[in-house]
Amino acid sequence: MTRTQPLITPVLAVGCVIILISFAIRASFGVFQIPIADEFGWARAEFSMAIAIQNLFWGIGQPIFGAVAEKIGDRKAIVIGALLYATGLVASAYTTTPFLMQSLEVLVGFGIAGTGFGVILAVVGRAASTENRSMALAIATAAGSAGQVVGPPLAEGLMTLMTWQSVFIVFAGMILAALFTLPMMRAPTVSKMELEESMGTVLVRAFKDPSYALIFMGFFSCGYQLSFVTAHFPAMVTEMCGPIAQGGLLHGLGITTTSALGAIAIAVIGFFNIAGTLTAGWLGNRYSKKYLLAGIYTGRTVIAAAFILSPITPASVLIFSAAMGTLWLATVPLTSGLVAHIYGLRYMGTLYGFVFFSHQLGSFLGVWLGGRMYDLTGDYTAVWWIGVGVGAFSAIVHLPIREEPRTALA
Repeated sequence: MTRTQPLITPVLAVGCVIILISFAIRASFGVFQIPIADEFGWARAEFSMAIAIQNLFWGIGQPIFGAVAEKIGDRKAIVIGALLYATGLVASAYTTTPFLMQSLEVLVGFGIAGTGFGVILAVVGRAASTENRSMALAIATAAGSAGQVVGPPLAEGLMTLMTWQSVFIVFAGMILAALFTLPMMRAPTVSKMELEESMGTVLVRAFKDPSYALIFMGFFSCGYQLSFVTAHFPAMVTEMCGPIAQGGLLHGLGITTTSALGAIAIAVIGFFNIAGTLTAGWLGNRYSKKYLLAGIYTGRTVIAAAFILSPITPASVLIFSAAMGTLWLATVPLTSGLVAHIYGLRYMGTLYGFVFFSHQLGSFLGVWLGGRMYDLTGDYTAVWWIGVGVGAFSAIVHLPIREEPRTALA
């Protein structure tokens, strides 16, 4: 009798810890936007550019770290990523000019690439059995959501006790502390057929495949929407939301300012995304991933349009955060699972890394355009509607994808 492989493995547990800490730090950057701008008198676009550069180099670093992990080992790639992450955070704490901050975000972006989805999901996918893979990828992705739950409120709380510079240094210590879990991560193997194929063969096959191009294009809007909201939603809520009622439920919970509401909104998105991502992983084992992705992007489009067309109040902010949260990172286990299903596991990190680069191009545009349009128009309405449009585009481009494994076809 064949023994069923458990869903929760040491590889999955370690992957969840690293992603949780990495994403807790990354998700908190929007909370720093107003304090840093106020201290140095920077325009909104200048700190936005720093976050945009961080996202762009996260995307550039993703296929690089995927290839590095497949050549020298997953754990070594994660160590390199954590060291770059911590170095970028510590150095950023001592900067006083926009140009220097923007330059140092290159290091932070590469650090996120080395400790984020591209490397971690690839090793988790290889370690999981076929029947558990979609759910294992969803659990690792949900750990990123858990990081988003704790990151912004943690940053907000720490800044009541210390300067933002000190918070950056604390965060650097946290990502380095995550390395103590690495001895538990044992590199899994892949099939003999996949070991015999070279990286070049698999990459050429993917790059010639129209379905890979469609996956690449479809992931763009995910990055645009997520990074725009992460970077600008706290500031948007602070400035555009109606007042918090004295004696109301939020006031009773200690949320007395719109800045606190903005940080909590990001946490609410992360909290609801834990359930949404796990549900997406469960559904991904049972239904077509491309149709699930099309449905998620359609849902995001409707939710974002409804929010901006309604008065922005504390209630609408929390309703939007909960609704968008259920779909927030639900695309990640489905997209990574789709890449693994079609092109195999051996070079999943590199292949998913290139797809994720599209995600980060969208992230760069969403963050930078948010700051630029705010400085030009005084609000975020126009850039929000662009996000609605690219979400509808992604829903459409997933429909023609051919979901059959290419290794079998070859």
